[in-house]
Amino acid sequence: MAKTVYLGMIGDIMHPGYINIINEGAKYGDVIIGLFTDKAIANHRRLPYLTWEQRKTVVEQIKNVSKVVAQEEWSYIPNLIKYKPDYIIHGDDWKTGPEKYLRDEVYKVMEEINGHVIEIPYTKGITASSIQKEIGTLGVTPQMRLSSLRRLIAAKPIVRILESHNGLTGLIAEHTKVDVNGQEREFDGMWASSLTDSTSKGKPDIEAVDLTTRLHDLNDTLEVTTKPVIFDGDTGGKVEHFVFTVRTLERLGISCVIIEDKTGLKQNSLFGTDAIQTQDTIEGFCRKIRAGKEAQITRDFMIVSRCESLIAGKTVDDALERCHAYVEAGVDGVMIHSKEKSGEDIKEFCTRFREKDDHTPIIVVPTTFNQFTEEELATWGINVVIYANHMLRSAYPAMLKCAETILRTSRSLEASEQYCMPIKEILNLIPGTKIK
Repeated sequence: MAKTVYLGMIGDIMHPGYINIINEGAKYGDVIIGLFTDKAIANHRRLPYLTWEQRKTVVEQIKNVSKVVAQEEWSYIPNLIKYKPDYIIHGDDWKTGPEKYLRDEVYKVMEEINGHVIEIPYTKGITASSIQKEIGTLGVTPQMRLSSLRRLIAAKPIVRILESHNGLTGLIAEHTKVDVNGQEREFDGMWASSLTDSTSKGKPDIEAVDLTTRLHDLNDTLEVTTKPVIFDGDTGGKVEHFVFTVRTLERLGISCVIIEDKTGLKQNSLFGTDAIQTQDTIEGFCRKIRAGKEAQITRDFMIVSRCESLIAGKTVDDALERCHAYVEAGVDGVMIHSKEKSGEDIKEFCTRFREKDDHTPIIVVPTTFNQFTEEELATWGINVVIYANHMLRSAYPAMLKCAETILRTSRSLEASEQYCMPIKEILNLIPGTKIK
């Protein structure tokens, strides 16, 4: 009976390093590829450009690959126990760094199943991550960007979205990463907020900035980023106009539009009952949802209903009635909004919504109830958290202090030292302008 060799891979971007390790493995037996699923990857790396099925089709065609199986976790252990290979093969790059713990686990399990670990020298100069970075500088097609949000929601416990109102904030959302206990963490996409779009132009958040202007500015972000964008569609306007909005956003590669169930001149929701918040009828809003869904061309584009019942001072029961009706009308997700700091009304809504509907995505904007972590929100049944205005709110105090300091000192020395990053660093944020 032929011996088996297990090799785990993402397989999104095939390069000579992958081919080399497959060929080396074939010297010891039949090569089984453990192809990481989106869910296994999502909390550790960016999602692959290709779906699991597409990657499987490619990898199956490679010479010396005997079988492709799904690796559902970042850890190799479940598949090693399941398939009990005679060997596992891996590059020697995991001897140090964040993946060392994976190596330690593998050695222990392989010893228990009387298997062996093969480590080969890592192929220098070519990595999937470096190639992916190069692809990122070229951008993505609208369809690739559009489809990525649904995949993220399916793959991750919770998807984190950061507000972006220009190309520079888009670059921050695109590239900012931190290491948390050996796990790489980053934002999954961007929120094109009508509030920050308006405020950055010095205008009130009353839909004073028209769709054409907003999309013109959003194009700056689309040109320098690759991650999915969720568009704040306010009320969606008239039904007849909303269908064209959907087609325009879909054509640009926007993943999702969120529209609120209010009518009349927009009042920002954070004013709550201090401003007149007039909700549309359930029937009227469902008509708009159905018209939007009929207008879209792809299955990937998402229309999400934002329920303003709690903002308008109504009950959780009212919010639930509306949101279940919106789901029946065809929405791809619901956003529940509140300005209450306790978050208890949001938690009650989510818990009760999930009792009847365990699959429709729930989206929240925890601006006021910001004491809860993403992990806590996920336990409520929430799928997407949007940090809806933090880039603009953090920029304004810094710019104001900088301007005041220049006025007080009659020069820019103190302002530059206290509030400004070196001009070389800010230029290096922009693709194609690296300065040594």
